[in-house]
Amino acid sequence: MTSVVTAGGVSVTMRGPVVDEAEAVLDRLVTDGVPASLMAKNAQLWGPEAVEEASRRLGWLDLPETSRPLLPELAALVERVRADGLDRVVLAGMGGSSLAPEVITRTAGAELTVLDTTDPQQVASVVADRLERTVVVVSSKSGGTIETDSHRRVFEQAFRDAGITGEDLARRFVVVTDPGSPLEKTAREAGYTVVLADPDVGGRYSALTAFGLVPSALAGVDVARLLDEAAALVPALHQPYDNPGLALGAALGASALGGRDKLVIADHGSGITGFGDWAEQLIAESTGKEGKGILPVVVEGPDAPGFAEAEDVRRVLLGARPEDSGLGVSGPLGAQFLLWEYATAVAGRVLGINPFDQPNVQESKDNTAALLRGAAEGEAPTVVAGEPALVVGAVEVHAPAELLRGATDLTGVLEAVVAAIPEHGYLAVMAYLDRFADAGAERLRPLLAQATERLRKTPAAVTFGWGPRFLHSTGQYHKGGPRNGVFLQITGESAQDVPVPGKPYTLRSLQLAQAFGDLRALRSRGRPAVRLHLRDRAAGVEQLLSALA
Repeated sequence: MTSVVTAGGVSVTMRGPVVDEAEAVLDRLVTDGVPASLMAKNAQLWGPEAVEEASRRLGWLDLPETSRPLLPELAALVERVRADGLDRVVLAGMGGSSLAPEVITRTAGAELTVLDTTDPQQVASVVADRLERTVVVVSSKSGGTIETDSHRRVFEQAFRDAGITGEDLARRFVVVTDPGSPLEKTAREAGYTVVLADPDVGGRYSALTAFGLVPSALAGVDVARLLDEAAALVPALHQPYDNPGLALGAALGASALGGRDKLVIADHGSGITGFGDWAEQLIAESTGKEGKGILPVVVEGPDAPGFAEAEDVRRVLLGARPEDSGLGVSGPLGAQFLLWEYATAVAGRVLGINPFDQPNVQESKDNTAALLRGAAEGEAPTVVAGEPALVVGAVEVHAPAELLRGATDLTGVLEAVVAAIPEHGYLAVMAYLDRFADAGAERLRPLLAQATERLRKTPAAVTFGWGPRFLHSTGQYHKGGPRNGVFLQITGESAQDVPVPGKPYTLRSLQLAQAFGDLRALRSRGRPAVRLHLRDRAAGVEQLLSALA
């Protein structure tokens, strides 16, 4: 059986069991009047406890129109920046402030350097590249994001060291933030250009706000087209039938209720680059709470390990109809942003959770702050690590003995990690490394997925995230979602460090504090977690890959 819902340039295809699963849920959503209520911004849709938060987080529904007044401002800003000879755009932002612009610019073939890390090697490399031609977009909804604040301080010092001061320095920064944030105050005092975003839109729903549009426009993208694409979908979202957003939301929610709570996402000719990473944050952070949730698993393609259908997996192909059972979604990027936001909000209602809060994110931040206070008092964050349980070449293994099961080499360690995954559970690989220089670490995901197929009766989902950016994404799911995850954290020695001007810590200290803070949060919840520390990054990554070969 096949069901195809097409409207506004978007198509959602359901095949096989997903049609039957979604049908009853879809009927209930229509009977409850959800499409009209959602488009009318009825905050009651997610229950009385969600009303306060939801009432302040539904502005994304209007963005195809309310973001249009930004366009002349952006055109003037682009003209000014180009006249200043600044043609390299660096975006300093985390989570919702960086993921959408990265998808937008990569899809358009425009150059944007995204800085969403505290890795000192990666930051130093970005700062050293074409500084004389660089404009920095500092993007933070709260205005207090510690990573972004550190990036701003590092770049300010780099410009001063290069002899760029006063008004010339001020013209190198564009700040995107919410009205009244601490960052707005700091930026205006410094004379930076400030673009205010819609405060009624949460970070992960902000693709079509200033957070998505400003850096993309500066990089040379036609952002008006994105708004046009999204606007074409809006009429269908009001309708009870022929509504792709409602159909997709019903399918996601019904699958999770039926036990298929792993959403494996693969691109198959969509023409959109990196969309899975953006969708990962939206879905995981919106649904992963109260012991419930949908876990997105972004894979390399339809033939990648981990894409096979399993009893706890729902597959979605981007850009093509599913070849057998599952979901297929196609359409232009602007419309897809709005489609998935709408569908995620609908899935939240189906699951009985508030899709607009993130109650478990703060704990890792608090742990990081505590460790940094210790560092400021002379206590290095490394003291938290303790002695390794095992050292193999360039790799230190930090884990409870009962989790390692007597392993004496890296193959044994990784097999013990896989063995610890419970039925219908998952493995999360979290790498606090340089995602460009240490990109080989991403190969661990498919290799570990193959290992689950080889060592278990049924394969298990394996995710991969770069730290600390996943803390603003799947980190909420890890701590608030179903208690069935096993966690493999990877940290590494850095060949260099970068001071954070005006702060008593360096980027290396901050990165370690974030890693240890999250590890502490996971272990405090009884989540099985292993930390692998690479004394030499290149050698350590190769050792891990070899252990899985």
